Amino acid sequence: MRKPEIRERILEYIRRSFDEKGYAPTVRDIMRGCNISSTSLVQYHLNILEREGQIRRDPEVFRSIQLVEKDIIEVPLLGTIAAGEPIPVVDSGTWTNRVEETLRLTTDVVGKKGDIYALKVKGTSMLDALINDGDIVIMEATQSVADGETAAVWLKNEQEVTLKKIYREPRRIRLQPANSEMKSIYTRPENIEVQGKVVAVLRRLED
Repeated sequence: MRKPEIRERILEYIRRSFDEKGYAPTVRDIMRGCNISSTSLVQYHLNILEREGQIRRDPEVFRSIQLVEKDIIEVPLLGTIAAGEPIPVVDSGTWTNRVEETLRLTTDVVGKKGDIYALKVKGTSMLDALINDGDIVIMEATQSVADGETAAVWLKNEQEVTLKKIYREPRRIRLQPANSEMKSIYTRPENIEVQGKVVAVLRRLED
C-alpha cells in the first residue's frame, strides 16, 4: 500500500474511533486497526500527519490525538490539458459534463474561490513554473487573466487547448511556455478563448 493511502486509512480510523467510541485511539490501537507492522511505523505516519496540519497531539497526554477539521471543497477533475503541444479537446474546448472524478481539497490549498475545477497536466512545457507532467492544476474558471498568468487557452481555429503563460502584444497573443527548450505560440487575439487560470498545483510525488 502506498504511504499516502496508509495515512488516509489512519485518518479514517481516527475518525471512526471518535464516532463510535467518543475518544481517540492509542498508537497500538491504530497499529492493530490499520494492520501496520509496528508502533514505530505508526508514529512515523502520525508525525507526517501532524506536520501537514491534519492532526495535533499533546505528548504528555494519553489518547491526545485530535483531528484538525478544515473546510473541504469538492473539485471536479474534468480531463487533461497539454503543457507542451496543444491537444484537441472534445466539445469545442470545454470540459462541461466530463467529470472523471472528484477531488476533496481543503480551502487552505485552493482558497475560497467560486468556480474551480481540476485538470491533469500532460507534457513539460511549464516545468520551470513547477508544473510537471502528471501534476494536477486547480483552475479558477475565468475569461480574464493578467499578462504573465498561467491560463488554459482554447485555440478556436485549431480546435485545441493548451496551458501556457499569456502575454498580449501588438496585434497578437504570445502563449509562453515555462521551458527554455520549447517555443512560444503566437496567434491572433480573436483566435483564443481563456477558460481559466491556475490557482494551485497538486504535485505528482513518487513514494
